[in-house]
Amino acid sequence: MNDTTITALVATAASIGFVHTVAGPDHYLPFIAMSRARGWRLPKTLAITAVCGLGHVLGSIVIGVAVITVTGLTLDKAVWFESARGALAGWLLLSFGVAYMLWGIRRAINNKPHAHWHIHEDGTTHRHEHNHHGDHAHVHNDDTKSITPWVLFTIFVFGPCEVLIPVLMVPAAELSWSGLVLVTGVFAFATVATMTIIVLATLAGLSRFSFPSLERYAHATAGFALASCGAAIQIGLQVPS
Repeated sequence: MNDTTITALVATAASIGFVHTVAGPDHYLPFIAMSRARGWRLPKTLAITAVCGLGHVLGSIVIGVAVITVTGLTLDKAVWFESARGALAGWLLLSFGVAYMLWGIRRAINNKPHAHWHIHEDGTTHRHEHNHHGDHAHVHNDDTKSITPWVLFTIFVFGPCEVLIPVLMVPAAELSWSGLVLVTGVFAFATVATMTIIVLATLAGLSRFSFPSLERYAHATAGFALASCGAAIQIGLQVPS
């Protein structure tokens, strides 16, 4: 009976890990937007996505283990704490997104293409259009000293997996610790794998298109995407479950 229940929980963990990731754009849109804006190479983007995904899941796993092992820490308290973490993660993502968007708008304004007219000795003229940042964008976009990946990691560590503790961890722990490890492991793998696959597939599709005239707005657009995800989290927390 225990084996049958564990098998059912493992299948549920895999399906929930997949569905809750696909249904939450905040699990992948920030990485897609920042990768395009900052010119991250694909391996770097996938590595950042995977690390942030692991941080996202491990945060809830630690709380779940505490619920199971610490006397006096009830499931209701854990659910409340997860909700509070979700609100904090949403505000952090919203705040970072707005700040990044404003910085991106300022950068786009400063990087507005402008023209110079050149007059030659023979009287002929020609118009030369350029900007002051485009020539150096490829050097700085993939800057390894950027704090952006660390900011995203911090936000995702605070972001909870609301269904993990009550739906998967507690029932699995009532059966066995080995079952608990298996169920949480499957959930973590399904979540991180789905995040990276969606990011990979989306970036592969976007690589087929080029919009040179919109490139200077890439950072502002990325900030707007992050802020939208943060706002969506806040709105979702206000909707009665």
